[in-house]
Amino acid sequence: MKDEYDFSESVRNPYVKNLKKQITIRLEEDVIEYFKSLAEETDIPYQTLINLYLQDCAKSKRKPSLDWA
Repeated sequence: MKDEYDFSESVRNPYVKNLKKQITIRLEEDVIEYFKSLAEETDIPYQTLINLYLQDCAKSKRKPSLDWA
């Protein structure tokens, strides 16, 4: 290994904006079971399906309908 490296001509990673951030989220069991069953049907991991659904909501600016009874 070299003692020093020259990064003066390096370029930023163009894919860095597409990286995912790991978080902890609490979901009800029926929600997880729904996405897991959908995952079996589609052969897409359930976490990916949840992410795709949330992306769709964000892109279409869909808001939840809340009814505080």
